[in-house]
Amino acid sequence: MPAYDVIIVGARVAGAAAAMLLARQGLRVLVADRDRYGADTLSTHALMRGGVFLLSRWGVLDRVIEAGTPPVRQTRFDFGAESVTIGIKPAHGVDALYAPRRTVLDRALADAAEAAGADIRYGLSVTGLLRDDSGRIAGIHGRDRAGAAFTARARLTVGADGTRSIVAREAGATTLRAGAGCGAIVYGYWSQLCADGYEWFYRPGHSAGVIPTNADQVCVFAGVPAHRLVRGDLRATYHRLLAATTGGAGDRLAQARPPGRLHTWIGRPSYLRQAHGPGWALIGDAGSFLDPLSTHGITDALRDAEILARCFTRTGTVDDLDEFATVRSTMFDVVDRIAGYGWDLPQLRTHLLSLSAAMSTELELITNLVRK
Repeated sequence: MPAYDVIIVGARVAGAAAAMLLARQGLRVLVADRDRYGADTLSTHALMRGGVFLLSRWGVLDRVIEAGTPPVRQTRFDFGAESVTIGIKPAHGVDALYAPRRTVLDRALADAAEAAGADIRYGLSVTGLLRDDSGRIAGIHGRDRAGAAFTARARLTVGADGTRSIVAREAGATTLRAGAGCGAIVYGYWSQLCADGYEWFYRPGHSAGVIPTNADQVCVFAGVPAHRLVRGDLRATYHRLLAATTGGAGDRLAQARPPGRLHTWIGRPSYLRQAHGPGWALIGDAGSFLDPLSTHGITDALRDAEILARCFTRTGTVDDLDEFATVRSTMFDVVDRIAGYGWDLPQLRTHLLSLSAAMSTELELITNLVRK
């Protein structure tokens, strides 16, 4: 039976980043992912400053930029009668934000992990966890695409396998907090749409976003409370929601080429799960999930990978992951309020200011952590 220092379930942003960082420290790392290399996935794409800072620090940002990911140098908040545009000021070595397609970002991180020596196995589905005589998690068992059984042992097993994490379920991770807000999002990729930065639109009961990404495309999403997402003609619903929230974005949508395919997130409440236990830990959406309206999921996943790798390489265990408890709860409450859509526009602006402050607090924690 093969033995590793760390086994990571999931080769997406959190898992691939953690594998890269741990392998760079000379640890034996196995990553098991049931999907295929470079597969696309649901995402809002937008990186916040903390995420860009970490990618730059790790030497991965250049790969993202070389793939043609456009720099974002301003963010516009549109409240209907009023809009506010904020420039991205250089700080902590970051002078622009980016919103890469997941086919770009996930590949860049996975390639960096393999270059560092991590063993990534695609098409490997984990079906359960191993335990030693004391009950401590000691590895995984699963099957490859051909149906052959696979078992491996490790000192640490990490769940980076999303909201339906098998590691969280099998390890018995407790849900520490559950949100009440729950938003649904429909999005697609537009062509020939003029967009020179992030744009967030808000109206009572509605939201929308414009996010420039690779290949001269722009991700445009429309959001509503989950219970108000009308099924049936999804395309008609999407355009109706965009009209109600953006008013056509100054006729720019009418002049652009709409997406040929739409993607839907039907919504689920935010949560915080127990971050670690004997022989196991959770990172990314496996450990904590914020409503996509926060556009902070990718940054949170990169943050978790950094914290986990530093803790494990420093102590050889994850029995002291206080950084997780501190940083994961920083913006939970305000995101839950925004995702609940129970606000009027003055209340929302207060919530957005609180969210900005929470992001600044997280950024300071990240930058201070990596400079220790």
